[in-house]
Amino acid sequence: MRVFYLGNNRLGWQVLNWLKDEGEQIVALALHPEGRRKFAKRMIAASGLTSEHIFDASQLNRRSTLRAIANLKPDIAVSVLLGYILRPELLDLPPAGCINVHPALLPYNAGAHPNVWSIVQGTPAGVTIHYMDESIDTGDLIAQSPVPVEPVDTGETLHHKLERAALALFQQTWPSIRRQTARRVAQPTAHGTCHRVDHLRQIDEIDLDRTYRAGELIDILRARTFPPYPGAYFRLGGRKIHMRLDLCYEEDLPTPETKDEPHEN
Repeated sequence: MRVFYLGNNRLGWQVLNWLKDEGEQIVALALHPEGRRKFAKRMIAASGLTSEHIFDASQLNRRSTLRAIANLKPDIAVSVLLGYILRPELLDLPPAGCINVHPALLPYNAGAHPNVWSIVQGTPAGVTIHYMDESIDTGDLIAQSPVPVEPVDTGETLHHKLERAALALFQQTWPSIRRQTARRVAQPTAHGTCHRVDHLRQIDEIDLDRTYRAGELIDILRARTFPPYPGAYFRLGGRKIHMRLDLCYEEDLPTPETKDEPHEN
């Protein structure tokens, strides 16, 4: 297929690589602008495209950009972790539609940072492939796969679990998408959650004068543990003190060697 690919981050690069290995033709690539893009150099190299076929995702709704993409005659658009809403003019361009890979079990955790909110709010975690519409992660469902959240998961470990599950689900689902035989099921509207990037400010600062339940505080701290990102913090003496949790099951604790054990006085 002639694919217009819109991607960011490691998962965006992994899906693009896989499509190329499958022999699909990437006719255009959209990337986040400088300063927001991740794994861009690897995606550009994998795509094999020259600069005139690589677009700034923040400019996709411009008429000149739409014309340039239309001239490339893509059969389908594939979006992976793109942080922009697409206009109907772009969504309607590819005959086979625009599909999105989202690391959440929609309708839960549409939008940003689903790995954080599944831990903090206890919502189901998973991955979804869906058709795109004008709203944020609300289009018809193609395929989903749940991902368990363990008590020792952090924002980092859950992110990587979702990443692996999303790639596997895309690989399983692509043949039916390519044949245009994939199912199309409307998302339920009675439940669900959606978050913006700036919603993290609601949980990042730990108020030393507030009462937290122990489980609530642990969930915030582990959800925001994702080095090298700063994560949750408290203020003391005019300074921010950042916190990270290191979690493991008891049976996974390392056994100290006798020679390394502290000596009692």
